[in-house]
Amino acid sequence: MNEQVQRGGIGTAQRGGQGGFGQQGQQGGYQGFAQGQQFAQQAAFRQGYEQDYQQQAPAGERPMTIDDVVTKSAMTLGIIVALGAVAFFLSQNNPGLAIPFLLVGGIGGFITVLVATFGKKMGSAPVTLIYAAFEGLFVGAFSLVIPSAYGVAGASIPTLVFQAIIASIAVFAGMLFVYKTGAIRVTPRFTRFMTAAIIGVALMALINFVAAMFFDFNPLRDGGPIAIIFSLVCIGLAAFSFLMDFDNADKLVRAGAPAKMAWGVALGLAVTIVWLYTEILRLLAIFNND
Repeated sequence: MNEQVQRGGIGTAQRGGQGGFGQQGQQGGYQGFAQGQQFAQQAAFRQGYEQDYQQQAPAGERPMTIDDVVTKSAMTLGIIVALGAVAFFLSQNNPGLAIPFLLVGGIGGFITVLVATFGKKMGSAPVTLIYAAFEGLFVGAFSLVIPSAYGVAGASIPTLVFQAIIASIAVFAGMLFVYKTGAIRVTPRFTRFMTAAIIGVALMALINFVAAMFFDFNPLRDGGPIAIIFSLVCIGLAAFSFLMDFDNADKLVRAGAPAKMAWGVALGLAVTIVWLYTEILRLLAIFNND
């Protein structure tokens, strides 16, 4: 299976005019971007949200509602899906665009998350929509490059993408049901555990990336048993991260936070959904390599 992964990655790179860009860059680097974004959202965003819980909307400004969250989240995800589809089909017709889309989208999206977090721009519509645009490019290219890197035939990739989308929607709906029924409550202990687990996963991904780049050792992304387990762990963490996103939205609404803070919730949900989707797609690609 390792040979298939390496062969698929090199083949994709060569067709795209990026000779020499093989398994290490595609599997270590780009997944690192997605996990880096998720790490920023889950670790750094928590502090920013907590600071805003006590802030009520100023006089003359409408407080945030659940409808605001739904509307802003739909707009954000709509941009990701639309630009993702464009990037995917453009990359199919011109494989040389896939690598630039991945790099620009991944780096741009990660930087935008950092700006939103440390620049205290979580309530900024432009920042969230810019993130969505970058992430659309990343997701579209990722959807083509990563299955190819695992040896999935080109004709089978759209089917895997559709399956990953449906699975992501199902997980989102399932976790929303879990949250609404109170089956799992977001307590401080739960939040601390999730934050520690996500930091641990991010560190493992970083170490794996360095090992892949310099020592050709890629156990977390080589398609083997350890890689499968790692993807399952990431899928689980992404799924449970939805609970914290839902809880953030509820707390902001109850605190009477300004309506603009719905953009921050939309950004957090988008980061989680992207992470979930990329991990599900990767796992499907591992099990469907040719």
